[in-house]
Amino acid sequence: MADDFELDTGDLERRMDGAMASLRTEFASLRTGRASASMLEPVMVEAYGQKTPINQVGTVNVPEPRMVTINVWDKGLVNKVEKAIRESGLGINPQMNGTIIMLPIPELNEERRKELSRVAAQYAESARVAVRNVRRDGMDRIKKAKADGLSEDDQKFWESAVQEMTDSYIKAVDEALEAKQAEIMQV
Repeated sequence: MADDFELDTGDLERRMDGAMASLRTEFASLRTGRASASMLEPVMVEAYGQKTPINQVGTVNVPEPRMVTINVWDKGLVNKVEKAIRESGLGINPQMNGTIIMLPIPELNEERRKELSRVAAQYAESARVAVRNVRRDGMDRIKKAKADGLSEDDQKFWESAVQEMTDSYIKAVDEALEAKQAEIMQV
């Protein structure tokens, strides 16, 4: 029965890709001293009875390198958008101008850069944990197949395949973290 065991490496790879995509999204939300519309992606607004991304309640623009503007479509949501930004932990003080919310991006000081670098490291560690959890699931499937009669050679083959995949994703996480920390620390 286990002689025809075939580990679905595509599934493991998709799940590891998901961890990397999540890491990229989290990294995009970190301010690097330059204005970016993507820094508002994780901010959710309580609108119409549910949590809604800011880009679904208004138009997000970057008119200049140190400014982000949000043109809120529904006047009734302007205060909720402002509150969500204040409570998001981005360290930005929104300024209201009718239905337009302006977000001046302050220059990052050295202390804030180090703090953001630590946050990036935490995001990377979460991604590594997610990748390792996928690895553990793959190894558990192999152990179950071994109990069902998978040969030891096949077990070693599949275990090494899963470990190689894990190592390559961990390396990609580490490289992404290095690049993000360099971007954050750049003055």
